[in-house]
Amino acid sequence: MEYLESIILGIVQGLTEFLPVSSSGHLQIAKELLGVEIEENLTFDVTLHAATVLSTIVVLRKQIWDLLRGLFRFERNSQTEYVGKIVLSMIPIGIVGFAFKDQLNAMLSSSVIMLIVGEMLLVTAALLIFAARAKEREKSELSWRDAWIIGCAQAVAAMPGLSRSGTTIATGLLLGNKREVVAQFSFLMVLPPILGEALLDVIKSSGEAAATGISAGVMAAGFVAAFVTGCLACKFMLGIVRRGKLTWFAAYCAVAGVVAILSYIL
Repeated sequence: MEYLESIILGIVQGLTEFLPVSSSGHLQIAKELLGVEIEENLTFDVTLHAATVLSTIVVLRKQIWDLLRGLFRFERNSQTEYVGKIVLSMIPIGIVGFAFKDQLNAMLSSSVIMLIVGEMLLVTAALLIFAARAKEREKSELSWRDAWIIGCAQAVAAMPGLSRSGTTIATGLLLGNKREVVAQFSFLMVLPPILGEALLDVIKSSGEAAATGISAGVMAAGFVAAFVTGCLACKFMLGIVRRGKLTWFAAYCAVAGVVAILSYIL
């Protein structure tokens, strides 16, 4: 892998991790265009995910610090309840990760992956359209029930091409929660699962960088690209959700889905 390929993949990861257009789907499309087998290099994949996790922490540092302060008071308060809801939302994706990770990884190398990605992008577009038309209610705080349902939506979004942020935000809006509340919860709830997956991948890929011949400089270039674009995309997405402009991304996902399906057929 060259520096340019690493930077392009980093930019794709940073942008699409937060925008409701499916990072897994776009990384697959980028892989096809660049001819890079990124799923065979867990170390590089972990590097990109670590960059987007760091960008989330930087953008939402005030909210995260507030949650940590409340949590370490060791008493029941609004912060401990919020953390509890995040933990609850992690259960479905944890089950899917342990039970179906091998099947999902095998799907990425399937001959019909572009067809799957295209279909899931169309599903993402439909979800975003429904969410954009949903009437916002005065639910300023997520309930435990909503946290569980949004967590289930995140588990379903493990399918390649189905946007995690798009699915969770759309689900939260359809449940009647306020836009800014849903957006913040969507970005915070993904941190523990990504960190957990990254830790498992680090254990599996110990020493892989040397074996695959990817230099530290190339990995650093991908990390920086993913981190910078991730920070920008996270801030941008928070603003977009507040303004209710999700239909822009619905149109994009619909076009990208059709293109992916046509690329498979043709």
